Parts: sequence; C-alpha cells; structure tokens
Amino acid sequence: MKINGNEIRPGNVIEHQGTIWVAVKVNAVKPGKGGAFAQVEMKNLLDGRKLNERFRASETVERVRLEQKDFTFLYEEGDNLVFMDTVSYEQLELNKDFVGERAAFLQDGMPVVVELYEERPIGIDLPDQVTLEVTETEPTIKGQTQSSSYKPAMLENGVRCMVPPFVGTGEKIVVDTNEILYMKRAD
Repeated sequence: MKINGNEIRPGNVIEHQGTIWVAVKVNAVKPGKGGAFAQVEMKNLLDGRKLNERFRASETVERVRLEQKDFTFLYEEGDNLVFMDTVSYEQLELNKDFVGERAAFLQDGMPVVVELYEERPIGIDLPDQVTLEVTETEPTIKGQTQSSSYKPAMLENGVRCMVPPFVGTGEKIVVDTNEILYMKRAD
C-alpha cells in the first residue's frame, strides 16, 4: 500500500532502499520557504541500523503489512527457544537473543504472537502479564511503615523484582513483562 511521505507515523513499517524499516520518530517540518516534509528517524528491522530520512509530501513510500501468527512456546533447547504454530503445528526455533531479556518470562504452553515479513520472524509479543512465585524475599518487620518501601524479591524464573512489604516467600504474584514490575497478588 503506497502512502505519501507526510502520512508516515511512528510505528509504521515501510519499505525503503530495498529493505524494511520501522518509523521510530516522525517530525513534520513546514519551512517558511519551500514545501513541507517529514523528518523520519527509522530503524532497520532486519539488521538494526538507524537512518534519518527526509520525505516530501509529494513522495510516496510502500507501507508494509506484517503478518502476525499465533504460536505457543514449547521448550528451551540450548540457546534456542522452540515455538509451535497453533494452526499448522509447524515448529519455529528462535535464538534467545531475538526474544531478549523477556525470554525469562516464557512458560510452557504460553501463547505468543510472532510478527513475520515474508515468512521471516522480525518481532515477538509476549503476554503483558504473567503469574510467578516468589522464591526468596526478606521477611516483613512488624511496625515497618506501609509507605512505598518496596523490597527486592527473587522470582521462580530467576528474575529480580521489587515487591511490597506484605508479599512473602512462596506467594504467587502477577508481574508486568514489559517493565518487570509487581502488579498485584495472584488470586
């Protein structure tokens, strides 16, 4: 789908210079002399390069639609994570580095969404929240103030998280996977 250069928005995936880019920042510029243009900061989705490009309103760029497929996390094998397509049951192996530090939150059978460009994975979305058990934390001291005095806790997946003083070892809590933040106690 072709769009004008001044219609590019942050998050749009476009084809430029024979590869695909995601628009990170877009700044509309209207100089006193000459035509308006969009100053676009882009990141290459295939190799991570960054590029600053100027697009005039009269120029057109190809907007790319990414295919989103539902997968289920199966298991970890060395440095690879194995996922299964929920429709075709085909398996997909992704390197841990591709998923990043959020790989620690993957649990057996967890549903994830993989973004594909021409059958090549370029992004992965995990659920925003997961339930985990606290394996280690300091005991609560009676009379401790209830103000925002959070304490460190170790979770069952080896990730450290700050929790309120009333959370103890062995309790299950809900954690935000994007920010690694305590949300609430699990029901």
